[in-house]
Amino acid sequence: MADKNTNKVMDKLVSLAKRRGFIFQSSEIYGGINSCYDYGPLGVEMKKNIKELWWKSMVYERDDIEGLDASILMHPKVWEASGHMAGFSDPLVDCKVCKSRFRADQIDLEKPCPVCGNRDSFTEIRQFNLMFKTFMGPVEDSAHVVFLRPETAQGIYVNFHNVREAARRKLPFGIAQIGKAFRNEITPGNFIFRTREFEQMEMQYFVKPGEDEKWFEYWKEKRMQWYQRLGLQKDKLRFHEHAPDELAHYAKAAFDIEYEFPFGWNEIEGIHNRTDFDLSRHQEFSGKDLRYFDDQTKERFIPYIIETSIGCDRTLLTCLVDAYTEEEERVVLKLSPAIAPIKAAVLPLVKRDGMPEIAKKIVDEIRGDYRIFYDEAGSIGRRYRRMDEAGTPFCITVDSQTLEDKTVTVRERDTMAQERVHINEIKTYLDEKLKA
Repeated sequence: MADKNTNKVMDKLVSLAKRRGFIFQSSEIYGGINSCYDYGPLGVEMKKNIKELWWKSMVYERDDIEGLDASILMHPKVWEASGHMAGFSDPLVDCKVCKSRFRADQIDLEKPCPVCGNRDSFTEIRQFNLMFKTFMGPVEDSAHVVFLRPETAQGIYVNFHNVREAARRKLPFGIAQIGKAFRNEITPGNFIFRTREFEQMEMQYFVKPGEDEKWFEYWKEKRMQWYQRLGLQKDKLRFHEHAPDELAHYAKAAFDIEYEFPFGWNEIEGIHNRTDFDLSRHQEFSGKDLRYFDDQTKERFIPYIIETSIGCDRTLLTCLVDAYTEEEERVVLKLSPAIAPIKAAVLPLVKRDGMPEIAKKIVDEIRGDYRIFYDEAGSIGRRYRRMDEAGTPFCITVDSQTLEDKTVTVRERDTMAQERVHINEIKTYLDEKLKA
């Protein structure tokens, strides 16, 4: 029963996401392609807002973090140094009857195939590398092999000295990056929770050895606080500490921030103490000195790294799940105004008496500052419901009283409370509400 309820909630969310233009199946007219999605008019706005909020908190509101945009294609030795060539793989099994493919660590191999029900039908476990391989240049041979990056972090590590010298930085300092990554997942799923092409928001914070545990605790708390700005329900967030047998080969300590989805608790961000593993490996494989010279102590050492890694697509899904609310007469996305794709809708009550002209003038006056939507089709109640499903925080209605005293009705999404605001004060009103 729980599985049916879970599927029901996710099915409703997927339907709403398509209906309102958040997310579409990629290449849908050709039958789609597994685990690839396109962001529609509302989805691309919401995704942009999430990235801007993250960038603002990491770079603009701090004085110790610089930005970077590294190339997707990198020298193949980068992935040898990072360990991806040798160890970035999942255990894979196939069902010999129905040909379905599974991660061996996610199913019970002693039980029947979960797809066709046949027993003793699994192949031997084999390792499957998750990197997408391609070729650079016109010749497809081993000398021209390159990979689509499986993470953005390595682009930060190989640019450590470039950024440090150009920005004249001293430890501790961080480098932030937002960018695409690609993983040939065996079993992607749960809508955009796990996809093969995704966007990461990562920050690598470089510190002096011995100070790493202090900064690790600092970034744990700082990152949890950020989800309050997203408006997520606090009781649906928790930390999960990696046990010794869960730790990645590079990690001294690791915590996940998890969210309670309809399909269970799952990771939405990882905070890792990567020690000096990454810079040490790149120093070894490149032959370049990646040590840091401390002017005060006259020491040379390889910095430790505290990593915060978050997926933008998964964060967007988390926000949609958290905001999705079914009430007696409506479905509403109670998104934080900071990430809502449309900030306000302007609606003439009827298409006569000069109301559309007044409404369009209001749109023109505030459009440059916010994403504004104009709608005059259908009853006012139906238009309110459309905006509720889109997560629009405010609806501004031009009605008969507007013609008398130049005030409009402003409706707040979550409470549906209404108040009168003078046309000349709409911009100020929105500024104050959206900033709050």
